Amino acid sequence: MKVTVWNENYHEKIDPAVGNLYPGGLHEQISGFLRADDVIVRTATLDMPECGLTDEILSDTDVLLWWGHIKHGDVPDEIVDRVQRYVLAGMGLIVLHSGHHSKIFRRMLGTTCNLKWRDGARERIWTIKPNHPIAAGIPETFALDEEEMYGEPFDIAEPDEVIFMGWFNGGEVFRSGCTWVRGNGKIFYLQPGHETNRAYHNEYIQKILKNAVRWACPVKKNLPLICPNTEALEK
Repeated sequence: MKVTVWNENYHEKIDPAVGNLYPGGLHEQISGFLRADDVIVRTATLDMPECGLTDEILSDTDVLLWWGHIKHGDVPDEIVDRVQRYVLAGMGLIVLHSGHHSKIFRRMLGTTCNLKWRDGARERIWTIKPNHPIAAGIPETFALDEEEMYGEPFDIAEPDEVIFMGWFNGGEVFRSGCTWVRGNGKIFYLQPGHETNRAYHNEYIQKILKNAVRWACPVKKNLPLICPNTEALEK
């Protein structure tokens, strides 16, 4: 499998706490544990030419992971168009944490993707589809001692599957792990992953993302959705 981990790579430059927690950036932390699973991984960031998401890169990507937060508006629409085209043609897309407001996620779901939020909460994650491939090896429940609270209502298109539910110590609940299919591409959203918290150091979050990459990997890719006028096979 060939995976590209995309990160806006901004907080790491302006907040020492983030840089200390994720040396090299969130993208390097995520790509590191994916590589340990024998996956071929490259990284791309907002400050690269074409945001690091050229046709050459995307055509050679089976699954794209996306982390963004406050620079969503800096991603040019033509890049969003390009990514959408590859997802519809079969490339897997995994959207992480505050990527819920990214242009590409909103484009694929057709909703605002708005939610409630609050800094500094404790989260308990429940596995509600234990037989799903993304939940393989994940216990019935585990806790993140510090995470940003995301709460319902979450304005998303109805998920095909809700695999994980999050409960927070303020009483809120959230659909923390959801899947969709768009065109020929599979999409997974995972809520934990605030930049000042340790979610991507957690063994279960790492396992979920490893599983998700394998689930989202296409059997066939670069299958554009076209509308041909064809001759009948049977006369």
